[in-house]
Amino acid sequence: MCLTMDRKTIIEKGLLLDYLLGDLNAKDTLSVENALRADKVLQEEYNKLEADFERMAMDNAVDPPASVKHSLEKVLDKVEKFSDTPVKRLDSRSAFNTGRLLVAASLAAIFALTSFWFYNQWQNAEENVRLAREEQEQMRNTLQELSGEIQEVKTMYAILNDKDAIPLLLKGNSLAPEARAVAYLNHSKRSVVVNPKALPELSEEETYQMWADVDGEMISMGLLPTDEELVTLTYIDKAESLNITIEPKGGNDHPTVERLISNVYL
Repeated sequence: MCLTMDRKTIIEKGLLLDYLLGDLNAKDTLSVENALRADKVLQEEYNKLEADFERMAMDNAVDPPASVKHSLEKVLDKVEKFSDTPVKRLDSRSAFNTGRLLVAASLAAIFALTSFWFYNQWQNAEENVRLAREEQEQMRNTLQELSGEIQEVKTMYAILNDKDAIPLLLKGNSLAPEARAVAYLNHSKRSVVVNPKALPELSEEETYQMWADVDGEMISMGLLPTDEELVTLTYIDKAESLNITIEPKGGNDHPTVERLISNVYL
């Protein structure tokens, strides 16, 4: 390309914008600068384009932190103090380059701010997705727990309302006159369910235990924690009576007969 270029060619090819953004090679840059010096109309078009870009940059500008301004002022003070180099006046080419640098820097700042905004939006979206997944997992666990509890209640309800279930009331004796427990014995289903909620609370070192008397032998059916509504115990064949004793924490291999608080004959 020649070192001189007419206005029509520059405008039609969009070379003013390329020049403003610094996208031209050295030869084309020199051609455009020569044309700008020689053509006032072209110079006005360039000034208008430059002003539009600067206005766009200013509209999207943000104030830098005060610490940046303070640091810059300190650097400039040191340069002015220790430098003997005189300040040079800018020729027309330097002025053009300065304008291009300002616009390029402004556009870079806009791009950086936009990228930072999109990055923050992406981070927020990721966090929202993570929280949604955690809530979904919690809901799934809760539903599983509720499903298990509902199934347990259905099972217990079926046991208690079975036509073959025999309700047995175990009243407290003189050792615990206020004690009450209800056992549901089902021989056909070979099941025993007990409601121990009406038994008096014990110390942390004690527990209730139920026994089945078979031909004079007391066989353990299991422990009776009083913090449960219904407790499933072991069904014992040919039991003649059900008995409740107070035993050390964890239960006992043999009943503590002197701490027998209730029994019922079958």
